Amino acid sequence: MLELKYLILVLCLALSPLSDRCIAEDLENLEGEIIKEFTVDGTVEGASKEGATTDEHAAVIEEERIKLDGLNAAQLRELKEQAETFTFQAEVNRMMKLIINSLYRNKEIFLRELISNASDALDKIRLLSLSNSNLLDATNELSIRIKVNKESRMLHITDTGIGMTRDDLVKNLGTIAKSGTAEFLSNLSTGEGQDKNVNDMIGQFGVGFYSAFLVADKVLVTTKHNDDKQYIWESDANSFSIVEDPRGSSLKRGTQISLQLKEEAIDNLELETLKNLVKKYSQFINFPIYLWSSKTETVEEPIEEDEQIEKEEKPEEDEAAVEDAKEEEKPKTKKVEKTIWDWELLNNQKPIWTRKPDDSNEYKEFYKALTKDTKDPLCYTHFNAEGEVSFKSLLYVPVAQPSDTFNKYGTVTDNIKLYVRRVFITDEFTDLLPKYLSFLQGIVDSDDLPLNVSREVLQQHKLLKIIRKKLIRKALDMLNKLDAELYKQFWAEYSTNIKLGIIEDPSNRARLAKLLRFQSSVEETPTSLADYVKRMKEKQEHIYYIAGSSRAELERSPFVEGIIRKGYEVLYLIEAVDEYTLSSIPEFDGKRFQNVAKEGVSLAENKEKVEELKTQFEPLTKWLGDNALKDQISKAVVSDRLAESPCALVAGMFGWTGNMERLALSNAHQKADDPQREFYLKQRKSLEINPRHPLIKDLLRRVQDDVDDQKAKDIAVMLFRTATLRSGFMLQDSADFAESVEALMRQSLGIPLDEKVSYDDDEPIVDQQTDKEEEEEEEEKEESPEHEEL
Repeated sequence: MLELKYLILVLCLALSPLSDRCIAEDLENLEGEIIKEFTVDGTVEGASKEGATTDEHAAVIEEERIKLDGLNAAQLRELKEQAETFTFQAEVNRMMKLIINSLYRNKEIFLRELISNASDALDKIRLLSLSNSNLLDATNELSIRIKVNKESRMLHITDTGIGMTRDDLVKNLGTIAKSGTAEFLSNLSTGEGQDKNVNDMIGQFGVGFYSAFLVADKVLVTTKHNDDKQYIWESDANSFSIVEDPRGSSLKRGTQISLQLKEEAIDNLELETLKNLVKKYSQFINFPIYLWSSKTETVEEPIEEDEQIEKEEKPEEDEAAVEDAKEEEKPKTKKVEKTIWDWELLNNQKPIWTRKPDDSNEYKEFYKALTKDTKDPLCYTHFNAEGEVSFKSLLYVPVAQPSDTFNKYGTVTDNIKLYVRRVFITDEFTDLLPKYLSFLQGIVDSDDLPLNVSREVLQQHKLLKIIRKKLIRKALDMLNKLDAELYKQFWAEYSTNIKLGIIEDPSNRARLAKLLRFQSSVEETPTSLADYVKRMKEKQEHIYYIAGSSRAELERSPFVEGIIRKGYEVLYLIEAVDEYTLSSIPEFDGKRFQNVAKEGVSLAENKEKVEELKTQFEPLTKWLGDNALKDQISKAVVSDRLAESPCALVAGMFGWTGNMERLALSNAHQKADDPQREFYLKQRKSLEINPRHPLIKDLLRRVQDDVDDQKAKDIAVMLFRTATLRSGFMLQDSADFAESVEALMRQSLGIPLDEKVSYDDDEPIVDQQTDKEEEEEEEEKEESPEHEEL
């Protein structure tokens, strides 16, 4: 095998157009290759280490790594001797180090930058060919091709774009931050008949090419322009050289960038790595991107004669012989697995957002490809925004959000991907969308979004705010237009997000309020605020609501008795965030909100009757506030909202209701000694009494007879405690309440209040019988026939 390789190499070198001296040098290199064939980890088996690992030999081996199609290492070495060499100035050297080590945070973006440059080159020739079709005579193919050579650690990116002249190489690749694309657009803008996509080119700063040195020790650029010869540009980031390519116009037209990868970057030679990088950063480039890759296929191959003869010599049974006779007419084949190398298209997914919005099913397929979700999206919106910043966007609402969404609420998500001219920039956003809309998935693609030099972050925060504002509005408009059935699904999954939006986003509260849905005293299914307003009574001024832990609890609340009795509708807020949400909205459609568990509810139609009742029960209300309950309540008043309950404990307009207190006490993250929390918990509430209830009437009679009546005081305390519980608050003295209930039970059963629990010191406290009862039971057992038998 080695001799055959040796012979082939000699023949190749003999046919080479280079000088005899080069052939001799290549033969010397070949000897090194022969030694290399027998080398393991740099050691020649059966020979001394010194003879195989000299510095000179190592240099030759390293040089052999750099190869171009049709040019071997020796030929490249001779070209280097002929080439004109340029040295970067000291300031440029420092700039190169800055670009390579500081400008880019992520090394993998080198492929994005090189593909973007290739795309620009293809755009240039496409634009110029619109006015001069002869420019495509060399080749009418417009594509980008990627190929790797693992043995030589080389990665090649080839395009059939406009290519570069020798002057372009010096001017664009020899000058840091010189953007050929920017200059091209500048020149083109002075002419007429511009293509509508003229600004779709990506390059701005002219530094993207140098990101190649993030992963490469050396970079070779082979390029062919229609107006010049083919040249090779080579650089190691310290200097660069340019030489005419002896292969002639092998590229026909375009540019090939060849990277000799660093040792730590060789994973970029893996086909899967390259596929993932293209998919992540460049899958929506306008031009096809191909990768030279392999796949295993099972193919049918004809059976060779020797194999066929061997088969025929084997003894066969008669039935098998008959079958073979039938098969004789068919060609003899066998299945063989073969590895087939071919160009694989990597960016077959089209940028659907760049076309005009329509109702195509392709949107659903694009969503699945973008998010890896197996289900169709619940809804989507596709729009183009123009103004200070122009962009196209495609936003989706998934059918369901992850179960841990609110555990990660407010953290960075990768749901919205930012593209600039179809090139991926980033998906690490903290403020492109508000936290409550972080469930949205989609694309934002801008043609003129200002980025920093590395194209990794946005430059101007002002434009980001404009994009954010438009995205929010479009998303909320999309949700408002959903039909009833789809919105029911949305609300079941995302209701908490919308309610949090009301709290967090004051500028969009009016839009968000239209999306709210709550349970109601007149509707079994959640109702909107707009529908509530339509059903309001003629002179009703407020939207009434009450918050609690369940609908059943709220339906039996004393606060809704009188309101429902008079035909008013009450919204039931049963989720933890609901009361905070409506507390954040001052009004809806001109109607203010009223929490019926707070002061300020007035349902009286006959004011004279109300004043009469207040005067009649003034002795009781004054006695309750100044005497019996002076340490528990702020005041006692006659209520017109109570129907069946004797009284209720009502929070102040700016105080905490029972539901709010319950939530505050159950909040594990809130400190027990929080001053604000203590202030609200210690606030006294008003006691509203029902003047029509028999207990209140009897209490008034007792107070009028004797203000020092102890039984009246006990009843008042019991009413306060039961009202506390029925109103949703927590008792501070639950032990006293339990004792008072036990005292009432003693009275109802006729048991003296001062009777003590009886027990012997030596016996357990439970259910002891008297001695007499025990003796009688013992006698009955002895007299029984069963006892006699025993």
